[in-house]
Amino acid sequence: MTTTADLRAVVETYWSAADARDWDAFAATLADEVLYDLPQTRERIRGKERYLRFNREYPGEWRVRVERVVADGEGQQAAVRTRFTVGAEELPAVHFFVFDATGRISEITDFWPEPYEPPAGREHLAERY
Repeated sequence: MTTTADLRAVVETYWSAADARDWDAFAATLADEVLYDLPQTRERIRGKERYLRFNREYPGEWRVRVERVVADGEGQQAAVRTRFTVGAEELPAVHFFVFDATGRISEITDFWPEPYEPPAGREHLAERY
C-alpha cells in the first residue's frame, strides 16, 4: 500500500528532478501511460515519452520551488502549490497528481494564474481541446 509519506516523496522527487533537469529521475516518478492536462492552454499530453520530451524541450530558463504538498490518506492523490521563477517574474501554480497502484504518477493537472497560448513548437506532443 502506498502511504501519504510515499506520495509526498514521489512528488518531491518529481519537482526536484524537474528543477535540476534530471530527466532520468523525473521519468522514474511517472507511469508509462501518464496523462498531463494543462487547462489554461487547452493542451493534453499522453504517455511518458511525450511528456518527458515536452519538459526537456520547454523553452527558457526557469526554477521551481515547492511551497506545499498535501496528499490524501488513501495513497491515491496529491495537491501541490509551487512558485516558478522565470527571469525576474514569479508565478504561482497549483498541481494535482493521481497515482497508480505502484505509486507512480498517472495523471497531472497544472493550473496557472491566467490562460495563455502555448509556445510554438510543441504541437507534435500535445492535443488541443
